[in-house]
Amino acid sequence: MPRYLIERTFSDGLKISVDAAGAQVCRTVAENNLQEGVTWISSYVSTDKKRTFCIYEGPTPEAIRRAADRSKLPVTSIHEVQLLDPYFYR
Repeated sequence: MPRYLIERTFSDGLKISVDAAGAQVCRTVAENNLQEGVTWISSYVSTDKKRTFCIYEGPTPEAIRRAADRSKLPVTSIHEVQLLDPYFYR
């Protein structure tokens, strides 16, 4: 399955609480993704909380966009990526 880096921009900052309500938001996103055959692997959030960089697996960039639309998430850019692990070279 192809892997993608998705950049998202949140003009007011990302607001997900670190409690049961925030966990439910994340579960809902994951459930919406499954409807498009997309899996959320991980995300990184900028210190100002205005941008996220997410790793997803999915069949196509279009499937990623449809999944984002289901969850009302912005998509600034999508790039297909491959893992480069520095420990591979040991």
